[in-house]
Amino acid sequence: MASKSITASTSAAKDADAEALACLLTPKPPSGDPHIPEDSFHLAYIVYFILGAGFILPWNAFVTAVDYFSYLYPDVPVDRVFAVVYMIISLIGLVVVLSLAHKSSSLLRINVGLGLFVVALLVVPIIDVCYVKGRVGVYGGYYVTVCLVGLCGVANALVQGSLVGAAGELPERYMQAVVAGTGASGVLVAVLRLLTKAVYPQDTRGLRSSADLYFAVAIIMMVLSIMSYNAGHKLRVIKYYTKLKHQALNYEKEARGGDLTRKLWSSTIWKTLGAIKWYASGSSMICIVTICIYPGYITEDVHSAIFKDWYGIVLITGFNILDLIGKCLTSVILIENSKFAIGGSFSRVLFLPLFYGCMHGPKFFRTEIPVSILTCLLGFTNGYFSSVLLILGPKTVPLQHAETAGIALVFFLMIGQSIGSVVSWFWVI
Repeated sequence: MASKSITASTSAAKDADAEALACLLTPKPPSGDPHIPEDSFHLAYIVYFILGAGFILPWNAFVTAVDYFSYLYPDVPVDRVFAVVYMIISLIGLVVVLSLAHKSSSLLRINVGLGLFVVALLVVPIIDVCYVKGRVGVYGGYYVTVCLVGLCGVANALVQGSLVGAAGELPERYMQAVVAGTGASGVLVAVLRLLTKAVYPQDTRGLRSSADLYFAVAIIMMVLSIMSYNAGHKLRVIKYYTKLKHQALNYEKEARGGDLTRKLWSSTIWKTLGAIKWYASGSSMICIVTICIYPGYITEDVHSAIFKDWYGIVLITGFNILDLIGKCLTSVILIENSKFAIGGSFSRVLFLPLFYGCMHGPKFFRTEIPVSILTCLLGFTNGYFSSVLLILGPKTVPLQHAETAGIALVFFLMIGQSIGSVVSWFWVI
């Protein structure tokens, strides 16, 4: 009888271990577990929202200050050089992050990336004050500025890829927080552009003051992001899911009998890419359609006798507000049908002929109302569908590979942005 009791106990223990292993390796971590700590005062959500808002601001600081840089360096296409350098280095950096993700922690990568952002943002105004001094044609300052844009590209690869990857390991609301934060960042930048245009004169002094404001706000947000992230990493709810991931990794390690080799890690990456390929393709398509229209078409190809030189800024503000609304809507209505989300992402290609009609179509289509409506719809669909795909994508793979899926999705987002930047030239052609 005692032998049977021991055998039964052993069998029950094995069943419990198997159940725990199955639970850990499911795409979605358990949500009904009463032992999961509460996110008191939504602090973890706020941390990820702040990080989402923060990592985009450095690039936005360079972009919104491009008028001042163009004044300082009139013989070079500053905006295009900045975009090419930033995107190429970010893409290369994401490849490196993805290939080495299993050997480094997201905590380290995000802190290093945020630190690099702070360095780059501090050096730009220091160079302007101490070396350039507002003088035109001091191209030594230009080369340093381009290098700093590249440094921001490295930082973006470390922070954005790791942040989306880390959020992918958590329940859906934290990925939604990151995405909503990016939308809030866009609204903040649009408001700053409205403010600087209204307050500062559009001369050398005004452009310099505007640039200083953009970089000051970005630096403050970076410091806030560093403080928030390192405090948030100690929250009980974050520790719980971090522990859950480590358990899943240990179970997988035991199952294969050792650490990941380079060959096994490469195989894991390809399997993960196979699992999220449609989410990645949809994310790329969203960026291609959006970037080839916004902001170039919005600021250069449509005009208004009513709003005059305010027209582009008003349209950009409308786009960003609707983008934020779309990203926040997923916290209330999240359609988990992958076919709907991916199909909706590809259907946005219809915006291209519609916006073309606003340039060359009937007179009514070239007025403010159709252009404004289409711009707002472009922003809303960009926000909603990009949020849905980023939330659902990492949940299609086991928990221990969710970070890899998140980094891969960011990589395809950047590819879409790069292609969109090239396609945007067809409006000019």
